[in-house]
Parts: sequence; C-alpha cells; structure tokens
Amino acid sequence: MILCAGEALIDMLPRTSTEGEGAFAPVAGGSVFNTAIALGRLGQDVAMFTGLSSDLFGDILKDTLAASHVDATPAAVSDRPTTLAFVKLTDGHAEYAFYDENTAGRMLTTDDLPSVQADALFFGGISLVVEPCGAAYEALMLREAPRRLTMIDPNIRPGFITDEAAYRARLGRMMQVADIIKTSDEDLDWIAPGVDAASLLDGTDTRIVLLTRGAEGITIVTRDGSFDVPAQKATVVDTVGAGDTFSAGFMAGLAEAGHLTKTALGHAGRDVLTAAAELGAKAAAITVSRAGANPPWRKEL
Repeated sequence: MILCAGEALIDMLPRTSTEGEGAFAPVAGGSVFNTAIALGRLGQDVAMFTGLSSDLFGDILKDTLAASHVDATPAAVSDRPTTLAFVKLTDGHAEYAFYDENTAGRMLTTDDLPSVQADALFFGGISLVVEPCGAAYEALMLREAPRRLTMIDPNIRPGFITDEAAYRARLGRMMQVADIIKTSDEDLDWIAPGVDAASLLDGTDTRIVLLTRGAEGITIVTRDGSFDVPAQKATVVDTVGAGDTFSAGFMAGLAEAGHLTKTALGHAGRDVLTAAAELGAKAAAITVSRAGANPPWRKEL
C-alpha cells in the first residue's frame, strides 16, 4: 500500500469555446493528486490523505479518485471550498495562479492526521508551502519516516511561496528524512543554486535522488554513484503532470520488483532502479502527449 499525502485541487485549464472565446475547463488535479491517480492506474494499491471539500469541485475530485482506484477514505472532508489553480500554457509549459485561502485542503491540521498502514508514503507539491496544512504533512512524514519508506517531490512553484525562509526550512527537515527525493533540474536550481544533486545525500537519511531533466532523461544518484536513464520520445502537447506521473511510475516499478519498503529499498541494485525509472519515463511520455494531467493505465504501456 502507498499513501499519497498532499494537495487535491481543480486545475482550470485554458480552452477555446465553440464561439472562439477564451475559457477554462475544470479538471481534477494537484501534484500529489496526480501521482495518486497515476499509481492507481498503474495497478498499485494506493490511498490518498488530503483535505477534500463537500462542494461540487470536491465531488469531481472524489469521483476522479474512485475512477482510478484510489482509496480516499483517509481524506478529511469539510464544507470549506476547493482550491482552484488557473493554468496558463506557454509553448506547452504550465504557469499557475492559485486561489487557496481558507480552502478544505489548506486548512488541514495535525488533528486530521490518519493512522497509517502503508508500506510507503509520498509527499510534495504546494501543500508543503502554506499553513496549517504544510505543518500537518510535515508532522505526518516525520512521524512515519523512521519505519516506512518515504519519498518527496518538492515540485517548486515560486509564485505560490510567500515565506521563503519558512518553506526552505520545512523542505530541509523533510528531505533530511526522505528515503527518495525526486527533483527536476529547475527545482534543484531553486532548492540549492549551483549545487549538484549528489549534495542532497550529504548528512541525510536519503538513499536515492532522482533528477529529472526533461528530454535529456533522468539521473539517478545513490551513495554508490550516479547513472543516467534516457527519456522516452514523445510529441509534447503540454507538460502538466509529467513529473507527477514519473514519480508514480518509479514507485510502481519498485513495488513490482518488491523493493518499495524501507528495508527492501536498501537492496535495490542498479538494474532495479533503472527499470523503475524506465517505467516512470514511459508513463510520463504518454502523459505529456495529451492535454492536461491524464496519466496512462498500465495496459497503455
């Protein structure tokens, strides 16, 4: 079982109406939500802990989770509104404007933390930036990391960060205990300017760093060294959800090989890590080939 802990929101994606006017279409999304959906579609036993609203957008999120075989039982449901993220696409790359004040997702607290039976937990996204939900997710990770495999993908959104010092401190504490850190080259430049990915292993419990570099592929960094895995060729429609899908594919690959536990990860050799990254790359290539975050089902691979 994998527990994904983080934001579930509605992406308002740009569209053109039949009259040729600009419009937005509501689509279920959020970085951690996308990873949960991708894991479910890849055949993994997955649940999601987040703050969900009882409004119409919350219903979209719940229905989308159910359709992709994601268990939403751990989620905290309230009558607060759903977070909205308006998306602007430039040459296929997404920029976001978030509307998140007093939402069901943001107002999650440590009182809402679930009991955990999962083998592995996944964290990341904008849910780590704001309070009080950021503190709740951090508390959950620090509570579970000593006995369960944890993975984090910061997925930096600079325009959403209001207290950079506090956010950097939180990322530092969470990355310190993470078994796996996934970061894009752009995110790494923000997290640690001028520093290579291997430095994220220094003085931490981290065993694997996954550095995604778009069309240039993935660099896998371990304490025994680093190696590259090529990206899969794809015709890019947009990049929404690409990194989230890669994270899901990598975790699914480890799970299929029997290495997605805290103990077993230490025995995952280069062949296992390569195969897991290749699965992630294949899944991400399908996601970028179609509009919005629409991860593939296992049969599509």
